[in-house]
Amino acid sequence: MTTTSGLYITGTTTDPAVRASAAIRDAADRLLLTYQAKAALVTDLCLDGMIREQTYTALVDFAIGQVRPYLAATDRVLYAAAAGAGETRLLVRALRRFRESITEHLDELAAANSPDQASHAAQALGAVLRAVLDLDQTMLLPALAELPGADLPGLADDLRTLLDGGELDAPDVIDVRPIPHGQRHPRVFGRYSRLAPGDSFVLVNNHDPKPLRREFTATYPGAFTWDYLESGPAQWRVRIGRPAMSA
Repeated sequence: MTTTSGLYITGTTTDPAVRASAAIRDAADRLLLTYQAKAALVTDLCLDGMIREQTYTALVDFAIGQVRPYLAATDRVLYAAAAGAGETRLLVRALRRFRESITEHLDELAAANSPDQASHAAQALGAVLRAVLDLDQTMLLPALAELPGADLPGLADDLRTLLDGGELDAPDVIDVRPIPHGQRHPRVFGRYSRLAPGDSFVLVNNHDPKPLRREFTATYPGAFTWDYLESGPAQWRVRIGRPAMSA
């Protein structure tokens, strides 16, 4: 797996973006190394039955309690920011589809009812997890680093907040008029990613944000609401929401 050598990020260690990228890579490396260590115990044929069962339980607990939340956090922070830019939207779509296989392998691991099934599921999940994290480091992070307006230090802070069990700031209104053009759409998509079902925020702009709506339609088809509250001529206000879950 790619390490935090800075191979894909140019700059110095005093550069905030470089330090942020390294912090994101470190979090992924720690997750993978811990999983691999726990999985190695599950596949160790020398362990007796009781100890092997305990190691299996510990691995499942780690996969559910750490791997799954990590993937959710990186999707909300890193993937959401990249999904808001035309340069990286298709990349995010492909990476998200690949990530879906992790859930399938995790479910197989949790449902294993024999040592052989547990060993096979642990190895399969580990292989896919390694591949996904490697793609994040070799494709997503470099793309974010080159993305105009991307705030890697801010993204790293948000990711750490979620991984530590905290909550992200969620302003009810985003006025993009003072924000540089290249940073507007990533900022809006980042805010959308923080919405719970049924929640919304208000976007304020000095023109009709039709291009942004097209990006939402391409990225989240059928998964967002868009309601004009004010339609010019000097100001547009749009309420953007995440639909409530059906009962």
